[in-house]
Amino acid sequence: MPKTKEAEAGPAAPGDAGDLILPVDQQAASLKSKDLLGIEYLDADEIQLILDTAHHFKEISQRPIKKVPTLRGKSVINLFFEPSTRTRTSFEIAAKRLSADTQTISASTSSMVKGETLIDTARNIEAMYPDLLIIRHAFPGAAHMLARTCSAAVINAGDGAHEHPTQALLDALTIRDHKGSIEGLRVVICGDIAHSRVARSNIHCLRKLGATVVVAAPPTLMPCDVEALGVEAFDRLEPALEGADVVMTLRIQLERGGKLSFPSTREYFNLFGLSRDKLALAKDDVIVMHPGPMNRGVEIASDVADGPASVILEQVSNGLAVRMAVLYLLAGVGAAKKNVETAA
Repeated sequence: MPKTKEAEAGPAAPGDAGDLILPVDQQAASLKSKDLLGIEYLDADEIQLILDTAHHFKEISQRPIKKVPTLRGKSVINLFFEPSTRTRTSFEIAAKRLSADTQTISASTSSMVKGETLIDTARNIEAMYPDLLIIRHAFPGAAHMLARTCSAAVINAGDGAHEHPTQALLDALTIRDHKGSIEGLRVVICGDIAHSRVARSNIHCLRKLGATVVVAAPPTLMPCDVEALGVEAFDRLEPALEGADVVMTLRIQLERGGKLSFPSTREYFNLFGLSRDKLALAKDDVIVMHPGPMNRGVEIASDVADGPASVILEQVSNGLAVRMAVLYLLAGVGAAKKNVETAA
């Protein structure tokens, strides 16, 4: 029996892109840092690299067999010390579709319930030589602390009210898919700005890509120095929505003190909930986004969340592509080449 081309070529080496088709200039690309800790630390070119790489990864999810050997032989540890559905599942599926070995550890199943510190937990895990550590933690700076301690690449999957970089990246990819470019767009972020890591990461990301970012929230949910981030702030939703290309609604972070910031959810919805009447103030081709989980009838009406302007489920799909791209850029061919160059 004649050998197939695949058999003649032999098995793909760890980190080989295999049947992953990327442009030549992206096949050896990598980020400047070994870690992804926040959008604040990326420049516009790095953000565009991630988005361009994610665009090509989207095709894999359309294949009958949704797996490539790109990260075969690599190990990925998910450290999720906060509840998560979309982010945790997305990272797990992303790693598996790239053929990496994965393990997920939650707070309730780790030795931290016995009093072990986060650093000791990380050091013990690193003694098993993982390639990537993905962490979600309630305390801001937890990912940074891990990155300073561990030689493995660290990805911030959300640290308190600080940053959630991959969420901002998937939001940017979704906006770019619909609008072609982010530069010059008016993007409105409304809701619990004060406690939202999604808002902070999106402000950094969208402004670096040339968008005008507007935030709207009750004074009790608006950081007092938010204008220092380069945004325009409104304490009413209607004027913020005028001429908007994109509207992103945020969940009230009840677990971070948001429940003390308004009298009732009914009053909040009447004033700041995104309804069809309020959305009519935006442009005709506006898109509506939400990072999830949604509280229907609080920050967004069901007929808006499920309406023709909504791209919420597309955000979830794009989240998988973005996280595959980030894993590839931090542990794939480009990262391996960078490590060799550094060693030399």
